[in-house]
Amino acid sequence: MTARSNNTLDKTRALQHKLYLAAKRSPNRRFHALFDRVYREDVLRRAWLEVRANQGAPGVDAITIADIEAAGVEDFLDSLAAILRDGSYRPQPVRRVWIPKPGKAGKMRPLGIASVADRVVQQAVKIVVEPIVEADFLPCSFGFRPKRSAHDALQAMRDAVRAGRTWVVDADIESFFDRLDRDLVLECLRERISDRRVLKLIRAILSTGVLDGTVLSNPAEGIPQGGPLSPVLANVVLHRLDRAWGQWYAHLGVLVRYADDECICCPTRERAEQALAALGEILAGLGLSLAADKTRIVHVADGTQGYDFLGFHHRMVPSRRNPQFRYPACWPSDRAMRQARSRVRELTGRNRRHVPTHLLVDDLNRFLRGWRQYFRYGNSARSGRGNGMKHIIMSGNRLGLEALSGNVRYGRLAHADR
Repeated sequence: MTARSNNTLDKTRALQHKLYLAAKRSPNRRFHALFDRVYREDVLRRAWLEVRANQGAPGVDAITIADIEAAGVEDFLDSLAAILRDGSYRPQPVRRVWIPKPGKAGKMRPLGIASVADRVVQQAVKIVVEPIVEADFLPCSFGFRPKRSAHDALQAMRDAVRAGRTWVVDADIESFFDRLDRDLVLECLRERISDRRVLKLIRAILSTGVLDGTVLSNPAEGIPQGGPLSPVLANVVLHRLDRAWGQWYAHLGVLVRYADDECICCPTRERAEQALAALGEILAGLGLSLAADKTRIVHVADGTQGYDFLGFHHRMVPSRRNPQFRYPACWPSDRAMRQARSRVRELTGRNRRHVPTHLLVDDLNRFLRGWRQYFRYGNSARSGRGNGMKHIIMSGNRLGLEALSGNVRYGRLAHADR
């Protein structure tokens, strides 16, 4: 099984590499023969492996990953390939669930859960389409891209601030996924893809109904958030923002974008105000707008103001050796800390008092390991915020809990459009 998995991975990676190089060599080429690659046996198998690795809840059909494995993965993939090949595939409605907004008590956000079969199809489409559009994406985009991470985005932003761009436009797009125009998504894809069957399949995925409890609706706009294909489609649309910024507004400041979260680092207040106006105009052309209550201009040079971006609070702080010198530092934001405390309370609440201690510790360690791995970046330990979780747990290491102290990880050199 392992040898077959490795062979599948090698073949699909070779396909992706070939598509990426072809797209990179010919910036104006439109790819027309892609649909048969979507239902290729190795592509569907890799899509299945990635969906299985991510686990996830069942969709409206209540079929779980374990159910498919029990019935036979080979038969499942063969039947999926057959209905894709003959054009009879129809995606099922997504099951809407409401999850708490991180750090916002009482506020919920919708998440669309597609069926396992639909997630496999979306993943297969992503395997084929992503390398083509990836060839066009610009250095200022970091979210959900191969070999790029949130830490790279943070480092690019810190480098810009360190270089003197201390007026920061902290921007937030209003209800991005809910307001995204499906026709615009397909229009952006048509710049690189001309295969009608692939575009038809993506349109069908975008147009699926939404089952909220027992109510089935068909929203006229927006795309379900939570499927494997959603981040790629978001980047395809927002690539127009990146492209317009690089062509017309790069002199105003450095744009750093992670999916639909972005900030612009500018050298002066005047340029920051111009950058904010330009950003609003570009988004208006995409049928989107900025959230007025979440978008602001922050001056970080004197250390009196800071802002939150990608879970970290960013602020200029004085150097210990030379207090006259300030440098950009970051540590877990108050919102991230509230979310972490809430999660620890969930894992150790009274409703779990019947769970054996070693299982509680395992659950806590799984969360703490991921939390530490992300928030060890930057100045978390030095600020004292990185060790704050120790005071939440109040048990030291007597139970074998993961330690949150240790080496701080600094970002690698990252570049964004200037």
